[in-house]
Amino acid sequence: MTPEEILEVEQSIVATLKNIYDPEIPVNIYDLGLIYEIDYTPDGEANIRMTLTAPNCPMADMLVEDVNVQVGKVKGVKHVNVILTFDPIWDRSMMSEEALLELNML
Repeated sequence: MTPEEILEVEQSIVATLKNIYDPEIPVNIYDLGLIYEIDYTPDGEANIRMTLTAPNCPMADMLVEDVNVQVGKVKGVKHVNVILTFDPIWDRSMMSEEALLELNML
């Protein structure tokens, strides 16, 4: 794959993540700051390092599964590996300006 093709897949992954919402918060998981890292390799593997708003989030399994399924549909992605971490612990400062506006926190 060319660097341009890799960038295109990564951009598609981001667009996909922006369509996945935490069911308890009306903002997508990307703008919430829950996605810490996206590592896409030319052989089609997407490694997504993410967190949750709280370690005891009741929707954890559903969100991780949704990321797996939805990112797996991106053209060029053959395998998705979601790494759930709480280091660093998520806080409001990780939210995008758009998310803060949506939640009237700005």
